Amino acid sequence: MRSSDLGKVAVMMGGRSAERAVSLKSGAMILAALKKKGVDAHAFDPKERGLEALIKERFDRVFIALHGRYGEDGTVQGALELLGIPYTGSGVLGSALAMDKWRAKIVWQGSGIPTPHYELLTRETDLHGVATRLGLPLMIKPANEGSSIGMTKVKSVRDLPEAYALAANYDRVVIAETFVDGVELTAGVLGDTALPLIKLETPREFYDYAAKYSAEDTRYIIPCGLPPDAERIIQDEALRAFRILGCSGWGRVDLMLDRKGKPYFLEINTSPGMTDHSLVPMAARHAGLSFEDLCLRILELAQLAEPGDDRVG
Repeated sequence: MRSSDLGKVAVMMGGRSAERAVSLKSGAMILAALKKKGVDAHAFDPKERGLEALIKERFDRVFIALHGRYGEDGTVQGALELLGIPYTGSGVLGSALAMDKWRAKIVWQGSGIPTPHYELLTRETDLHGVATRLGLPLMIKPANEGSSIGMTKVKSVRDLPEAYALAANYDRVVIAETFVDGVELTAGVLGDTALPLIKLETPREFYDYAAKYSAEDTRYIIPCGLPPDAERIIQDEALRAFRILGCSGWGRVDLMLDRKGKPYFLEINTSPGMTDHSLVPMAARHAGLSFEDLCLRILELAQLAEPGDDRVG
């Protein structure tokens, strides 16, 4: 597809979520890349402007570079469906399910996708009982946040109340998840293809917000070191986990590989970071795709749901 065929494109960035700063950085890099490829691209911050401006200013497509709430949870996707403007990434259902770690795990469990054991936490939950049933360490996380915001690795029962309180500041739905001791991997998805796996290593307790966006001591290992056959099996399973939630277009699947080599799927990001520390561009580059070509390919995949399409559930 020629750049001129893509029409006038809004790169939607910023927004109102806790990940606004990262989204602005992702959006700026995407905007520059698309312009470099000759696309008529413009910045659009939905915190500053109403979505009706997309119609008034005759935008033909939207590249969603929003992260977190109101960007990855199906809300903006639903609005764009109503406006009739094609957009990048997953549709309403896939976005909403992937954003909700609790419900995503329920769907995965019912579909045979391995995911760590977990429990839903409330103020009345017996945290000692949770630790007994799931074991320590535990990951305590808000169900509907990204970028590891509000997440804590807990090694002692006495630290559970504080970890719960932190997560509950970000979401009323909080989950406790068994910590999988092993290797952290991520699989980028582009169209119907899983990109090369990346192995993540950090001296921190886990791959947290700082490790993702600012730390210089995070190591990204690609090739990941697995035998080719083993990598292909995990890539195929990552694609299955992605599709089962109704996701499409592009995204990133995060998982742990335990000491026995069994994968456990953690979450899916339907609008992952596109900064200089980001993983999908890194994997695409290893597969021979420049950042500019990656952005163009994602934009070419922009679409609206068709009747019966899993993009709308």
